[in-house]
Amino acid sequence: MNSLRLAVAATAAFPLASCVTVKPPDKPIEINLNVAIRQEVLVRLQQDVQQMIQKNPQAFPPAPTKP
Repeated sequence: MNSLRLAVAATAAFPLASCVTVKPPDKPIEINLNVAIRQEVLVRLQQDVQQMIQKNPQAFPPAPTKP
C-alpha cells in the first residue's frame, strides 16, 4: 500500500519537475558597498587632520571656553 502511494506521488510530481526554468535577470546584480568605503575614507581623513594639527598647532588654536 505504501509503495503504491509512493509510486502515485512520484508519477504526479514528475510533470511538475519539468516545468521549472531558470532565467537570468535582465539587469546585472548590483552590490552596494558605499558604507564600507565611506567609513574607510572618514578614518583616513580623521587621521590626516590629527597629523596636520600636531604638525601645525599655531594654525589650529583651541576653541574658546564659555564663561
